[in-house]
Amino acid sequence: MHDTALKFATQEIVLEDVFPYPPETIWHALTSGALMARWLMPPTGFEPVVGNRFTFSTTPAGEWDGTIRCEVVEVVPHARFAWRWCGGHEGNSGYGSLLDTLVTFTLAAVDGGTRLRLVHSGFVTPRNDFAYQNMSKGWPKVVGALGSLAGEEG
Repeated sequence: MHDTALKFATQEIVLEDVFPYPPETIWHALTSGALMARWLMPPTGFEPVVGNRFTFSTTPAGEWDGTIRCEVVEVVPHARFAWRWCGGHEGNSGYGSLLDTLVTFTLAAVDGGTRLRLVHSGFVTPRNDFAYQNMSKGWPKVVGALGSLAGEEG
C-alpha cells in the first residue's frame, strides 16, 4: 500500500473576531469552567492545565453515548489555548460519527481590544461532513456568546 492511500482530506473551521476587552479578560472567559458552561456547554472535570482531561455531554446517537472527551494540549496564558475534541463512534454515520479534532483559540492584543482566532481542525471528509457543517454554523454563535460574557466574573 502506498502512503498516499493512507492520507485523508481534512477540513477546518476558522473564525476571527475582535472584542473590546484586553487579552486577560478574554483569557478568563476561555479558561473559567463556570463561564465556559455559559458560552459553550457545561464541562465536567475542566481545568486549564496541559494534560487535563474533561468531558462535555450532548445528545447520544446510535452506539455513541453523547460524551465528548477532551484533553488540554496547550496553555499559553493570554495567548493560546487548545484542546482535543473527541467523540462519536465508528459505527455511526452522520451525527455521532467518530470525531477526533483540535480546538485552538489564539489571542492577540489589537487597538481597542483583543483579536480572537478560533480554529477547529481535523474534520475528516467525508466521515465528519455532518459535524463540520453543524459546527460551522454553531461556532459563530458560541464565539459571540463568549464575547458577550467576557467581562463577567466566573
